[in-house]
Amino acid sequence: MYRFLLSRQWVILTLLAVLLIPTMIKLGFWQMHRYEERTARNDLVAHALEAPPVPVESLTAPGEKITTRERYRTVTAKGRFDTDREVVVRRRTDGDDNIGYHVLTSFVLNDGKVLLVNRGWIPADGPSQTAFPKVPAPPRGELTLTGRLMPDETTEASGIKDLEGLPDRQIMLINSEQQAERLDARVLGGYVVLKTPEPKNDTPEPIGGPGNENAALNFAYAIQWWLFAAAVPVGWWFLVRREKRDREAAEDVEPAEAEPVTV
Repeated sequence: MYRFLLSRQWVILTLLAVLLIPTMIKLGFWQMHRYEERTARNDLVAHALEAPPVPVESLTAPGEKITTRERYRTVTAKGRFDTDREVVVRRRTDGDDNIGYHVLTSFVLNDGKVLLVNRGWIPADGPSQTAFPKVPAPPRGELTLTGRLMPDETTEASGIKDLEGLPDRQIMLINSEQQAERLDARVLGGYVVLKTPEPKNDTPEPIGGPGNENAALNFAYAIQWWLFAAAVPVGWWFLVRREKRDREAAEDVEPAEAEPVTV
């Protein structure tokens, strides 16, 4: 009755179904793992953003690395901006994907340590980006700023190559160790994305806060893969039943066609 399952065509189809089921189940678990990772990351970001501001030196020091729990924490610092050795970070985009620079300015604390502050985005002056752009000046004198604490940028984490031979005062990555060597100063680990004082007029465009990763999409993909895995044996059995009916119908027709015609 089901001897056709031993044919080459059906053996291949059955093996394909057998391979698809565990593959789809595995893909579903992978998507669920991504869902759990993204949910945990969103929870960490939300916790960091909701935490009350703390002095920056309570979370970082020269040579220290910013952990995932400290990332996006709001910190405060008291000191003054030093624009003499200000640099710009190349190939950064604004909210509309326009290419420009991020402005990285040293903020000298009252104890002499240096905090790197990303003051925001400015457009590129031209396509070549070889000359140092016109950078709006920060507030003068002593002030207290607040910002989001960020870890040092690396090629491994960002995918941005740290190119050499760049124009003067232009960099690719914000890295406190590199800047400590350039400035010959005690630079706090990580950097801060400026929140206040708020930009006014022609000051750099503020950098938006972190958004939530779409964890629900991974959850939906996981359910989708598992539904596909459940559908494979159902579809296989449907094809088997249809093949069986077609063969039985063909067998019923053949004898009738073979009967001799009587006169």
